[in-house]
Amino acid sequence: MNTMTLWHLSGWEFAALAGAALLVGFSKTAVSGANTVSLAIFAAVLPARASTGVLLPLLIAGDVLAVLTYRRHAHWPTLWRLFPAVAAGVVAGTLFLVWADDGIVRTSIGAILLLMAGVTVWRRRTAGTPREPEEVATRAGRAKARSYGVLGGFTTMVANAGGPVMSMYLLSAGFRKLGFLGTSAFFFLIVNVSKVPFSAGLGLIDGRSLLLDAALVVFVVPGALFGKWAVNRINQRLFEQLVIAATVVGGLQLLLR
Repeated sequence: MNTMTLWHLSGWEFAALAGAALLVGFSKTAVSGANTVSLAIFAAVLPARASTGVLLPLLIAGDVLAVLTYRRHAHWPTLWRLFPAVAAGVVAGTLFLVWADDGIVRTSIGAILLLMAGVTVWRRRTAGTPREPEEVATRAGRAKARSYGVLGGFTTMVANAGGPVMSMYLLSAGFRKLGFLGTSAFFFLIVNVSKVPFSAGLGLIDGRSLLLDAALVVFVVPGALFGKWAVNRINQRLFEQLVIAATVVGGLQLLLR
């Protein structure tokens, strides 16, 4: 894998990666979708494709902390409806990575994120009272779950950028804050663990990347603890605005790089 080892990083480069690892923990327990900023930092410091392999174990560490924090709030009917579509998206993303270069990947993901944010904002402005997550049992709910699931699987495989796509789905499905965090915690733990064999097969995870992960994972924990503290102080409306804003920022970063 074409990546830098821990010993080849300068002080500011390691500090940037450490800050991104803190943000990974924060995004998992507070504002899901904020880790698109982490994605951009990793891709700026490391080779873009290699950065996804370094970031994945850190995301899994954050997922474990999020599950431990919000495990009682997961909505499993939604998860079971999403997983088959997500699996199809992961396979499509793996095939896409075989031939796509970094520029195509960044442009594609950035455009998808901005589209999802726009659709969510439009739907929330035209909707009446917030809907409950049980809407996934309807035909329209199942179709929406499948479409977002494929996009989420695709984006999480090619750039670890599935968080904003799934954030837009959970917001549009009417999830409140704790249900949102609990459902996304289990979703991404399962999906990210399932991605490990694909990433290793593509050469994105190896001994050097894991050594760098071992040095960075300690920064995920304080980020997650701060997120747990902060989420209880963020009201629902601000929470949704922060999620959408993080998605837009992440999409623009990918398009403008």
